[in-house]
Amino acid sequence: MFVIGLTGSIGMGKTTTAGFFAAEGIPVWDADAAVHRIYQAGGAAVEPIRQICPEAIVEGAVDRTALKAWIARDSEAIGQLNKVVHPLVAQDRAGFLNQARKDGHDIALVDVPLLFETGGAEYVDAVIVVSAPAEVQRTRVLERPGMTQEHFERILAQQVPDKEKRARADYAIETTTPDDAQKAVRDILSKIRKAIDA
Repeated sequence: MFVIGLTGSIGMGKTTTAGFFAAEGIPVWDADAAVHRIYQAGGAAVEPIRQICPEAIVEGAVDRTALKAWIARDSEAIGQLNKVVHPLVAQDRAGFLNQARKDGHDIALVDVPLLFETGGAEYVDAVIVVSAPAEVQRTRVLERPGMTQEHFERILAQQVPDKEKRARADYAIETTTPDDAQKAVRDILSKIRKAIDA
């Protein structure tokens, strides 16, 4: 099975583009959704996080606001959290890919915002980056509820710059208009299918 890694900086249109792949019949795994699953009550991350930050567990689930507060005051927090979360997310992804194989899919897609930052490009067969002009990106992000310019810049500082992502990717999809993005998805899938069949 051919595994596509979809990535892109905040506000670049990744969720919409992943939806276009799903509409073409490609099974899609979403890293953010996996984190939500393991954080909810009964999720795999609840007890390990309780061990390192008890106040982050509220009503049996991981409270993201409490986690953010811990990360803000403790420089070791993010490292400890990643040691818990990354293996559990990897396990969730492996389960998804196994199921996609069993279901007979020839292509699957993993949607991972920090694909390059976490070394995820090693476990996919091709990387697609979604991209848009900086002004389009800024406008999209600042329209989100509760988003500030300062928070936006802090997120950007943690991400590989868009230009570098595009240079490292196998394919880039321009998401300024949905129609162009959808056409690009179809073109890329056609190329990948030809390569698989060759």
